[in-house]
Amino acid sequence: MSELSRRRFLQAAGGTALAGALAGCGGGDGGGGGSSTRQLSFVYMGTAEQQATWNKLFAKFGEQHPDIKLKAEGIPLSNWGDFFNKLSTRLAGGQVPDVIQVATEGQRLFASKGLLAPLDDYIGKDKATIDEYYADMDPNLIEWNKKYSSTDGKTYYLPGEFNTMCMWYSKELFAKAGVPEPAATWTWDDFRRACEQIKAKTGAFGYAAGPEYFAAIMPWLLTNGTSSFSDDWSKPTYDDPAVLEAAEFNRALVADKLSPPPGGTFDATTAAAQGKLAMFGGGRWPIISIRNLKATAKMGIVPWPTKVKQGSPVGWNGYPIMKASKQKDDAWTFIKFLISKEGSSFFAQLGGTIVPARKSIASSESFLTDAPKGTEYLYQALSYATPIPSPDKGAAVQKAVEDGWKQVLTGNASPADALGKAQTTLEGLV
Repeated sequence: MSELSRRRFLQAAGGTALAGALAGCGGGDGGGGGSSTRQLSFVYMGTAEQQATWNKLFAKFGEQHPDIKLKAEGIPLSNWGDFFNKLSTRLAGGQVPDVIQVATEGQRLFASKGLLAPLDDYIGKDKATIDEYYADMDPNLIEWNKKYSSTDGKTYYLPGEFNTMCMWYSKELFAKAGVPEPAATWTWDDFRRACEQIKAKTGAFGYAAGPEYFAAIMPWLLTNGTSSFSDDWSKPTYDDPAVLEAAEFNRALVADKLSPPPGGTFDATTAAAQGKLAMFGGGRWPIISIRNLKATAKMGIVPWPTKVKQGSPVGWNGYPIMKASKQKDDAWTFIKFLISKEGSSFFAQLGGTIVPARKSIASSESFLTDAPKGTEYLYQALSYATPIPSPDKGAAVQKAVEDGWKQVLTGNASPADALGKAQTTLEGLV
């Protein structure tokens, strides 16, 4: 999973035209088919670099199920917003795969448009398999999936791999500046002092501030005891004083040159590997770049610094079966492979860029080997994480949130003015 800046999301899927187009695509409730080898199509988000890993996982599935020919296509985009827009355009044009990858931001909307087949009957038939899976998972994932991923009480997704947010840091820069490596209980003040000392001693930037909703805004809001929306996503809270305080804190990092200015071509992972950046926010997804840069041993991972309480956004994958699919039984077989111990462990060994939903795999050597010190904090963050607020009008909501924050970071508007304007926009959307 690449950097989840999660912008411009689901514009094409927001209207009724998509559901209408799919309604005419036909469908079928059974899997199988007359031939000895059946074709199953799957569309997911994956850059060319990531697709090599996914392809090995698909080959493993083919070994176990030679009667199912999996036609998997990775759409090579770098954020979920662009992926959903591309996928939605295809769906509206009648190109309907059997299974798709849907992150948290799109789950409620896809379910609400009548595009997906309920999984409840399959779950009932394979109760022992699902019970074993859920027993190996943080219960928060199960509850969040029930609460936020469906609009009608039916089950369209099994909670899958996820990303939370932690702080990645350069152990070398901290040592060079004489700053102790951050502890799990560090604070915003500790973070700011580390940025200042590292800048003074080494000339490196302390942190890469940005306007990304998931990766650069929500962690600061949640660790200050606030959010962009109420718990049920019905009321925006972007003008909350604690939100303004978080925005001001980030603006000061840019103004004091402890962070590079937002935008441009600055690449955080490369800069960290080169000793030019001490910290950047990330989930599991930076691991491929860090490994390719031969910088795994140089990096550490620690929970986000806190001001009021620990906090992290969380987004998880689901693999729904499209209602129009004529291979539903085979699609369910594929989903069961993805959630199996073998499938999850194999993907982790290959260096997958998402955290396994299974606790047993996330704490195993297959996940922790050749990974930075502190990688286990990514799973532990589920105990205090908050699902990324994703109301139905996700594209416009996310744009308003990010545009307001960007205005603050660049100094083009005060936090009160920029976020107040965004709040008004958000209120009009929900």
